[in-house]
Amino acid sequence: MQLPAHVERFEELAGLVGELHLAIGVFDGVHLGHKAVIESAVFSAQRSGGVGGVLTFDPHPSRLFRPENPTLLMMPIKEKTSMLHAVGVDVVIRKHFDREFASIPADQFLAELKAALPSLKSIYIGENFRFGRMRAGTVATLIESGNTLGIGVFSVDRIKHNGEPISSTRIRKELEVGHIEAVNDLFGYNYFSNGTVLGGAKLGRQIGFPTLNLPWEPECLPRFGVYQVRFRSAADQPWEPAVANYGVKPTVAEANQTPALEVHALSGTPLDQGDFLEVEWLRFIRPEQKFASLDALKAQISKDCEIARTWSDC
Repeated sequence: MQLPAHVERFEELAGLVGELHLAIGVFDGVHLGHKAVIESAVFSAQRSGGVGGVLTFDPHPSRLFRPENPTLLMMPIKEKTSMLHAVGVDVVIRKHFDREFASIPADQFLAELKAALPSLKSIYIGENFRFGRMRAGTVATLIESGNTLGIGVFSVDRIKHNGEPISSTRIRKELEVGHIEAVNDLFGYNYFSNGTVLGGAKLGRQIGFPTLNLPWEPECLPRFGVYQVRFRSAADQPWEPAVANYGVKPTVAEANQTPALEVHALSGTPLDQGDFLEVEWLRFIRPEQKFASLDALKAQISKDCEIARTWSDC
């Protein structure tokens, strides 16, 4: 059968040929800790000639359990799916997380999964994985069920960085305070933004610092401020050095401005409105601030660019 890149319902994998080795989790950000779980499933699938899959959930379970204070995601489901395939996953099951699914008794969870996915051979989860009604299920619950059903259960210890476990929660906290280098270390890749350049008020051009304006609205917001970044228009193009401001432009914008990402190329660029842009965030330069005049803003941007050029030469 032609294997789809992703499915929304288990039924779409009916007739799956080959053993299914399935990693299970939310995997927001697809960080180094997630990859340890996911790659274990991928390697098992490659060894057996089977299928390496991921079962992930949309929306995030917190939307159901605490809708007044849900977890803010670092990565939308479409980008997460692309990242999972980049790790080597054959198929992504994007399961709608609703009250019916959440209410499955923990001791019946694996049996239900096996009934829906008959070719299921093994599952892979993090050591702290919880599931089922009242989140009562643990790794021990899965092992007990797996022994009955003939399904291998592999739990992966949490990966640590500087002695502390890597987690999406930890990365969110680093992102919110602007520790972008720590974020990149924990992800195992550079934090990024993608989008099509939109036209703007061209104020940057008027003061000598033209910008590429990227419509980008993450749930989990990085700290407002100026960053050293790099950008390109396609994967086969070289990276170009730049500085970027993410925030509400307090010097020139009205109150309640929607946060925006503006990228200034340090060496100039032919890219303009309508072009696709991929931006990788490298270092935090300074917080966003309100200046007394456009001249003061211009002087500070000049300093920001010099700092970014110095770092780019390191």
